[in-house]
Amino acid sequence: MDRACQAVEGFNTSYRLLQRHYDLNGKSQSTIINYGRCLAHMALHFDCCPSELDTEQVLDYLQFCKNQHKTPSDSFFKHTVYGLRALYKLKGMKDKHIVLPQLEGPKKLPVVLSRLEIKTFINTPKLLKHRLVLSLLYDCGLRRFELLNLQVPDLDFDRKMIHIRQGKGRKDRYVPLGNLLIRGLKTYLQTEKPSEWLFTGNDRSGKTVPFSKGGVQWIIRQTRKQSGINKQVTAHTLRHSYATHLLEMGLDIVSLKEVLGHSCIETTMMYLHISRLGRQQAFSPMDRIYQYNAPLR
Repeated sequence: MDRACQAVEGFNTSYRLLQRHYDLNGKSQSTIINYGRCLAHMALHFDCCPSELDTEQVLDYLQFCKNQHKTPSDSFFKHTVYGLRALYKLKGMKDKHIVLPQLEGPKKLPVVLSRLEIKTFINTPKLLKHRLVLSLLYDCGLRRFELLNLQVPDLDFDRKMIHIRQGKGRKDRYVPLGNLLIRGLKTYLQTEKPSEWLFTGNDRSGKTVPFSKGGVQWIIRQTRKQSGINKQVTAHTLRHSYATHLLEMGLDIVSLKEVLGHSCIETTMMYLHISRLGRQQAFSPMDRIYQYNAPLR
């Protein structure tokens, strides 16, 4: 991206325009980085700012991307199209916006672990910290970055809630905290005594830093190998499993939307391949799996 900003006339101005727009509207930094990266590739390919290209050049380049990456749903192709749409919109180039292809969302259903697989998966790590990372991803339906952003004051044991600050779309929400997790978290807080961030690691110099996404990926990868589960498991697989199990246990789709932090109900509707009627308060699926109702001390 830096090379395109320096080498291609007009690209730096266009990128800064996009960056300002997304910053002012509170959009994710990862979004502007992905759009900028793909537009930079396009600018370097033509040695010209993408907004200066004619329709045939744009379509030829998109065909090149599609053939190179095999499928129009590939993230590079998708981010190129979305980046062009954003740039055209900001520059008032409606005629260019019209010629861009429409992208359909993927039709695949997510990978979901069974209840037995969840018990096996969470019980596999030997370290309490690792079990808690997996348990929070599953039992609270957290996104990976939401887990990494957790701080000690976000845990409310009295109300049995976790405060998720600045989730996707920079929205706060509360999610239920089950008795099993509270018990494990209390033990962890007593032994590890984290002062700010709930989970921390060490950098190369030995300094304590917030836990990294690579650390979460390593825990999940190692747990999958040791557990013998053959399904592809990521942090989001645990979130998908959380949503599906809540529906199977009777939670309605509107309440599920709220605990997942979705902006629109259409996103949550993906989980209606297994649905139940009836409305009740959100609850801890892990407590029900383990049939855990012991009083807190």
